[in-house]
Amino acid sequence: MRKENFLYSILTICLFAFCSCSTDTASNVKLLKKTISTSETGTSVITVFTYVADEIGSIDDANTHVDFTYSDGLIVKKVTTDKESSLVETIEYTYNAGELIRAESLNKYKINYIYNSDNTISYQKTKIVSEDQEVKEFHGILFFENENLIKDERILDNTATGTVSKYSLNFDYDSKKNPLFNIAGYKKLLDCNQAISTNNSLIITENTSIDKDDQIISSAKMYKNSFTYDSDGYPKEQVCAPPIFNSRYVKIQYFY
Repeated sequence: MRKENFLYSILTICLFAFCSCSTDTASNVKLLKKTISTSETGTSVITVFTYVADEIGSIDDANTHVDFTYSDGLIVKKVTTDKESSLVETIEYTYNAGELIRAESLNKYKINYIYNSDNTISYQKTKIVSEDQEVKEFHGILFFENENLIKDERILDNTATGTVSKYSLNFDYDSKKNPLFNIAGYKKLLDCNQAISTNNSLIITENTSIDKDDQIISSAKMYKNSFTYDSDGYPKEQVCAPPIFNSRYVKIQYFY
């Protein structure tokens, strides 16, 4: 199922995004310079970041390099290069009045966003089959509270006739500072899930259900994070139990 690809995408985005740079000592606004992610087997991956002021320029580790492009303070393009395979993915972001209305991975998929009167955001993801053909993959709703994404719920559109497949993520947060929130334009990237929130996610609950022939099969998983913080309320270390989604990492250290 495409759920695995979606989860891997979330993980990749969060790991890359959670490593940023530069420090504004006057206002105690921090951006990460580096993270060290340690796996269950003890191997580590170092991720480093470059910036122009508070605009992120690139994120780099041993496996992947990501470049960002800005326009008027908003991120309009993200280019990810897999160093091993040399495969490149380009995501372009389109805005209306400063709000994201489309994220498009060129020749792969599109996600369109609609802003509702109750402060939720509806979205539809379609797969690009050809230049003139798109296929719906899933649609859903994002829920927010106190500038935190608290729920992402969706219904798959590519299931067999008579089958309803639902998927959701629920997020619980601490009251401390998420360093990603200080990156210019980053909080607008709705495809980055909880990484756009003001605070840090302590518990992620993943729910799936399949309704077929009047029989419902459901499952739930819970992922927990614990943090230690510096004197300014930013994370110094994150411990994951179990590793989040398909991640191999059980500990992440943050350096500002």
